[in-house]
Amino acid sequence: MSYLKFDKNLLINLEQSLPKEMLRTNQAGAYHCTTLVGCNTRKQHGLLVIPIEGLGNKNHVLLSSLDETVIQHGAPFNLGIHRYKGGVYSPAGHKYIREFDCESVPKMTYRVGGVILTKEKIFISQENRILIRYTLVEAHSETTLRFRPFLAFREVNSLCMANDAINKAVEPVKNGVATCLYAGYPTLYMQFSRQPEWMSEPNWYNDIEYVKDLERGVPYCEDLWVPGYFEVPIKKGESIIFSAGVSEVDPDELSRLYSAEIKSRTPRSSFFNCLKNSAKQFYIRRGDGMYLISGFPWGVILARNTFMALPGLTLAIDHRADFEAIAATALKALTRYADSGQLSGTIEGIDLPDIPLWAIWSIQQYARTVGMDAARDIYLAPVTQLVDYVLRGGHPNLYVDAKTGLLSTDGHLHPVSWMNSTLGGAPVVKRTGMLVEFNALWYNALCFAAALAEGAPALESRREAWLAEADKMKEPFVDTFLNESGYLYDFVDGAYADPSVRPNMAIAIGLDYSPLDRRQRKKVLDVVTRELLTPKGLRTLSPKSYGYRPTYQGSPDERDFAMHNGPARPWLAGFYAEAYLRVFGMSGVGYIDRLLIGFEDDMTQNCIGSLSQLYDGNPPYTGRGAVSHATNVAEVLRAYRMLKRFEPNT
Repeated sequence: MSYLKFDKNLLINLEQSLPKEMLRTNQAGAYHCTTLVGCNTRKQHGLLVIPIEGLGNKNHVLLSSLDETVIQHGAPFNLGIHRYKGGVYSPAGHKYIREFDCESVPKMTYRVGGVILTKEKIFISQENRILIRYTLVEAHSETTLRFRPFLAFREVNSLCMANDAINKAVEPVKNGVATCLYAGYPTLYMQFSRQPEWMSEPNWYNDIEYVKDLERGVPYCEDLWVPGYFEVPIKKGESIIFSAGVSEVDPDELSRLYSAEIKSRTPRSSFFNCLKNSAKQFYIRRGDGMYLISGFPWGVILARNTFMALPGLTLAIDHRADFEAIAATALKALTRYADSGQLSGTIEGIDLPDIPLWAIWSIQQYARTVGMDAARDIYLAPVTQLVDYVLRGGHPNLYVDAKTGLLSTDGHLHPVSWMNSTLGGAPVVKRTGMLVEFNALWYNALCFAAALAEGAPALESRREAWLAEADKMKEPFVDTFLNESGYLYDFVDGAYADPSVRPNMAIAIGLDYSPLDRRQRKKVLDVVTRELLTPKGLRTLSPKSYGYRPTYQGSPDERDFAMHNGPARPWLAGFYAEAYLRVFGMSGVGYIDRLLIGFEDDMTQNCIGSLSQLYDGNPPYTGRGAVSHATNVAEVLRAYRMLKRFEPNT
C-alpha cells in the first residue's frame, strides 16, 4: 500500500480534502502548489509559478490551472473545480475522483461512467516546465479530452482583475500555442505530445475566490483569463503529455523527458523519504550559486534560515556536496558583508546580528558529520574570520562586553532575532539587550573555533584567546540568565530580566558546548518539557506566561501578534531532542522516537509529505502559515538522524 494515498471518500468531501495541499518544485525557484483535488485556495497556488529575473526575482503565477473535460457521445464531463464568489464550487469535477496517490509523482484517478483516466504531474529539474501525463485506462467508446487553461500572469501576492491591457494574441507553435499577457513577462508555451485542435474562445472568468485568503483577512477574489481550449482525441491505453513552460519544447521529446525525470525521483514510501523529498524542494540553483528558500508558497532566500536549515536539509540526507555548495554561496555573502558592509542582492538579512553565530553552528554540524579534519580544511578560515569579526566589534549591532564577555544587541526598534514579527513596523516581541540564544551560540562558537584551530600553529595564540573569552563568559552567563525557578530568562536588558518562558533556552541547552552544567541543563529541560513541548514542537511562549496566543488566526495584525506568542515550531524540536539525549543518553532514545511520531502523522495533513510553518499551541495543533517550511523539515530530519547514532553499528 502506498504511504501517501487518499481514497474517494475523503477526496469528494471538500471539507476534508481542501485543507490538504501538495507542492512540487524544480529546484530553481519555480513551483506548483494546489489542493489535492486541484481547487486553488490561495492566491499563491498555481500550476506553473516561476521567479522572473526582470521583475525582481519574485514569484509569478503564469498558469493558474488547467481544466480537463472528458467528452463522450458529445456529452462533456468537466473534471475541474473552482470556488466562485459566494462560496459556489463550479464545475464540481471532484465528484469524479476515485483516488490520489503521491508515492512517486502526484497521480489522480478519475472515473466518468465507463471512462477511467489518470493524471500525473512532474516538474523538469532546473527548468521552468511542468509536464502532465494523461492516460486513458478504460473507455468503451470514442473519447476526446478538452483542456482549458486559466492564465494569471501576476505576482503571487497580488490578484488579477479583468482589464483591457492584456495582450490577447495567441500564436501557434508545434503541437500547441504560445501567449504572453503583459510586457516584461516571459512567453508561456503550452504544448502536447500529440497535435491538438486549438479553439479560440477568449473570456474572463470572474470572481474566483481563494478561501484561505478569505480566512486570513486579505484580498481573496480575482479574475482569470482563458483564451480558448485544446481538444485531443485519445484511445484506450494511450497517454498524452501536456507541457507548460517558458520556452518551446520539441513535442517528440516529451515522453523521454517525462521518463528520465521519473527515474531520478525518491519514492515517498516512508516518513524519512517524505522529508528527504521535501528537503530537496528547498534547493535553488542559480547561475551565481546555490541557495535555500525559506519556505513555500511565499518564502524567500533568508540568511538566518539558510544557516539554520542547512545541516538538516543536506547532511541529514547524505548530501554533503550540496552542503558545501550552499555554504560556499552563503559564506561568500556573509564574509563580504563582514569585510566591507556590502549587502547581498540575493540573500536577505545577511546583516542581522546573529547570522555569524548561526553560520558557525552550521559549520559545526558539518564537522560532527564529516569530521574535524575535513571541516578544518574548508572552513577554518571563515570561522576564524567570523569569530574575530564579532570579538573586535565589527558588527554594527553586536557588542561584546569587555568585563563579562557577554553579547548584547539593540532590538528596540527592529527585530534582531528569529522572533521577528512586527506590528506597525515595531517588533511584537521586543527582545533587546542580552539575548539568551545569542550568548549560548557565542559561547558555543568560541569553543568550536578553538577545537577547529587545534593543531594549527599559526592560530595558537588566537585559540588561547578564544578559550579565555569563553571561560570569561561562562559564569556571567549563568548569573545573568539562570533564575531561581530553574529556567533561563529570554533576554536581559539592563536591570530588566524578561521572565517569559520561551523556547530560546532550548537552543542554549541543545548546543555541543554550553555554559551550563548537566544538572542545570536538566532543570531547564524540565521546564521546557513541562510548559513548551507539544506533539508539533515547542511553543513560542508558555501558556502560563502573559500574552499567550496559541492560535495563528484572524486578521494580519492578529496573526502577527500571535506568531511568536504561543504557536509551536517543529524546528525547535531539533534542539530539544539534542538536549534530551545529552541529558539522558540511551535512556532518552525511546522518548525522542515517540516525539518524532507526532511529526509523521503530519505527512498526510496540510501539505502532504512536508511540515507547515507553525502549529497551534493547543490541541488539535492545526498546521498554519507557509505550507512547507525549511527549518522545520531540516531540524526534524536532524533529530531523526540523531537517533541513528544510538543504533547498533551506526
